[in-house]
Amino acid sequence: MSDLDAQFAQAAKDVMTLTEEPDNTVKLKLYALYKQGSEGDVKGDKPGFFDFVGGAKYEAWEKLKGMDSQQAKKDYIALVGKLTA
Repeated sequence: MSDLDAQFAQAAKDVMTLTEEPDNTVKLKLYALYKQGSEGDVKGDKPGFFDFVGGAKYEAWEKLKGMDSQQAKKDYIALVGKLTA
């Protein structure tokens, strides 16, 4: 496991221990960066119209399409670092 992958995995654990819940915009950013970093570009069909949460998550991830997974991991680590500081 590379150092970046280890930091990414640790950040994923750290985000679960936040004492204050981030707002929905930050949650979507965290979700999108995590998915882009771990899976790459968005896959599958967009959830249906009435799946508001699923649709928001899909759109947030879709906005990162083309972003290098290594960069997404770095951005995720940085964002989690700001939230845990």
